[in-house]
Amino acid sequence: MNGAHALVRTLADCGVTACFANPGTSEMHLVSALDGESRIRSVLCLFEGVATGAADGFARMAGFPAMTLLHLGPGLLNGGANLHNARRAFSPSIQVVGDHASGHAQFDAPLASDIAAVAGSLAQWVGRAENAAQCGPMAALAFQKSLDLPGGASVLILPADAAWSESGAPCPPLEIAPRTVVTEAAIMAAAQALRAAAKPVLLIGGAALTQAGLASAARLETWGVRVMTDTFPARQARGAGVFAPARMQYFSEMAQADLAGADLMVLLGARAPVAFFAYPDKPASPIPPGCQTLALGGVEVDGVRALEALAAAMQAPVAGAAAPAASFAPPSGPLSVQDVAISLARHMPEGAIIADDGVTSSLPAFALTAGAAPHDWLCLTGGAIGMGMPLAIGAAIAEPARKVICLSGDGAGMYTPQALWTMAREGLDITVIVFANRSYRILNIELARTGAGSTGAGSPGLVAGRMLSLDGPALDWVQLAQAQGLPARRCERAEDFDAALAAFLACPGPKLIEAMV
Repeated sequence: MNGAHALVRTLADCGVTACFANPGTSEMHLVSALDGESRIRSVLCLFEGVATGAADGFARMAGFPAMTLLHLGPGLLNGGANLHNARRAFSPSIQVVGDHASGHAQFDAPLASDIAAVAGSLAQWVGRAENAAQCGPMAALAFQKSLDLPGGASVLILPADAAWSESGAPCPPLEIAPRTVVTEAAIMAAAQALRAAAKPVLLIGGAALTQAGLASAARLETWGVRVMTDTFPARQARGAGVFAPARMQYFSEMAQADLAGADLMVLLGARAPVAFFAYPDKPASPIPPGCQTLALGGVEVDGVRALEALAAAMQAPVAGAAAPAASFAPPSGPLSVQDVAISLARHMPEGAIIADDGVTSSLPAFALTAGAAPHDWLCLTGGAIGMGMPLAIGAAIAEPARKVICLSGDGAGMYTPQALWTMAREGLDITVIVFANRSYRILNIELARTGAGSTGAGSPGLVAGRMLSLDGPALDWVQLAQAQGLPARRCERAEDFDAALAAFLACPGPKLIEAMV
């Protein structure tokens, strides 16, 4: 057995069932090994950022890692933005990166680079299999390290000669550490602090945002603790009958105003909130002055168990509030982002998965779907746009029986439009909604917030206006989708969008709606 077969066999034995690949010459023996491994579904992605984003979406839904297959340092760099998002989501994954054969490194070939240095800022573990005998053990270690708490990317570098050489052998899976349990003493201390506070806040994330965790969080809210989530949680259970906690505001001064008067913030599965950017004369942290923080643990803790224990310690009511079922009349008139949100709430099937990369345009959708059919919402954790469509691919492969709906801005979508081709090739049940406002709207807002000026509305010749506009020429998402094998429609009126969404969700397969908002 050569090293490539040993590596792939080991990962399959560990439980890996999906590989998102964009291989090159140095990975051909790995391609051959995948060809002989029926337990792993190999998915070709036409850009590495699609592969790394898909692995993120798979992990968020499956709870365990997929692998990617990337070509040398440039391939890893191409996947870097969505590896950053995955790092902020604490998503486990195994990035297998091919390298030049060991004897070839001395020649400094054109594609040679320091792969380990590139990987160091994006992964929680980086390793290298120096020969075929190391391939199996290093693959098992990469799998284990990806699941080491809090969870993240393992990067396994594989020189071509280690892949093609004989004397490889698979390695059995290694033991995986369980989640950390919050001690009884810490729970009792938090309960005492909550009782003593005048206006306590509980900020939750990670496993606490499952339905089981939210049920206990609802009890605490009913008791009198204000429960909130991060601005962009990795995954949150939502819908009618599920507790809908408040969401931390994006802009720091708005978040600070929302938290005014809070004198205690307990953190569970979340870190202390901070502004996404620094602004002149605006706060870096939304936590009010004098507000005490108490950390029960980050995403590494068993959040469900901790919330159950905290609710019991507080003697909270047996049941808490839950979102009522939403009911909306069909929208009509020129299409707006609110109309898109209403149609989504009307037609979203139970068990849907929402991959959200809509930036500003998807905010109404999040608010108005609190009472829609029960679903899971996946957010843009790291702020690097271009995540939505790749994330949807991974979610659809992890959960093939569930409908996946991707919300994407037109600017965000242009970072990874190659994802549409993979959706079509794999026949994935994904409906993509592109908010076409022909602008980097969030950057227009930020231009004014930073005090840098304005775009000079109505003056398209201004440099700032042209830098933040996606018009002239206008993007045509219908043609982009159709060219890659997806049925697509453009909707300019609310009633047309409502009908198109209902029709697309009623039948399986990938589709795209360009929503002209």
